Amino acid sequence: MKSIVVIPARYGSARFPGKPLANICGHPMLWWVYERCKKIRRIDSVIVATDDARIQNMCKDNDIPVVMTSPEHKNAACRLHEVSLLYPADFYVQANGDEPLIDTAAVEACIPESVPQDYEFGTNIITEMSEPSQVIDVANIKVVFDVDMNALYMSRTPIPTPFSSLDFKYYKHVGIIGYNKKMLDFYAASKPGKFEAIEGIDTLRFIDYGKRLKFIIVRDCESLSVDTPKDLEVIRRLLKPHLGSESK
Repeated sequence: MKSIVVIPARYGSARFPGKPLANICGHPMLWWVYERCKKIRRIDSVIVATDDARIQNMCKDNDIPVVMTSPEHKNAACRLHEVSLLYPADFYVQANGDEPLIDTAAVEACIPESVPQDYEFGTNIITEMSEPSQVIDVANIKVVFDVDMNALYMSRTPIPTPFSSLDFKYYKHVGIIGYNKKMLDFYAASKPGKFEAIEGIDTLRFIDYGKRLKFIIVRDCESLSVDTPKDLEVIRRLLKPHLGSESK
């Protein structure tokens, strides 16, 4: 089975323009993400999908495979679909380009042992939340699923509601998603569904249209994304001790 990790990278960002190229200990942020992802087992290649020539040039200078995608794409799934038209594979995994410390075990866990190719299929990494502040934070997308880990719903609101029982755990989506080609084809050809439009969650489209999305639990999977220059300073402090080993 052939699997490809795709790292979407936009230059434009309302809170931090140009952040994929932000310097972290002598390397652009996107370089750190690529270096971590390329060490993951069970993948055949790692490709950056961007819409900006500055990011494309940086990738070429650092021998990072890159695809220039349309600037009209509004989300990462559409960029992955464009990559899938150029690079045939059984499975495509979306890895966030603003997480220099991305959990490589979670990315690998996103890839199932076998992937159906005769219907739309995807996977989504989730992790348990332990702090009440995480549960009420609308930035954390809460999820519920059936006994076979198939997605039932995703929401910015805490779900389920503890009305009759407290014997449950809250889980959140962590932004690592896998797709077969049919799932990407569906997404690119479809319009936002009812609940996607209400919640503002791209991945809800699969549930809106009854597609098979399977959740995979990864324990202690806390993402640390760079959304602001302040976040960048935190990442620099954390990555500095690893500079020598990552550069080899």
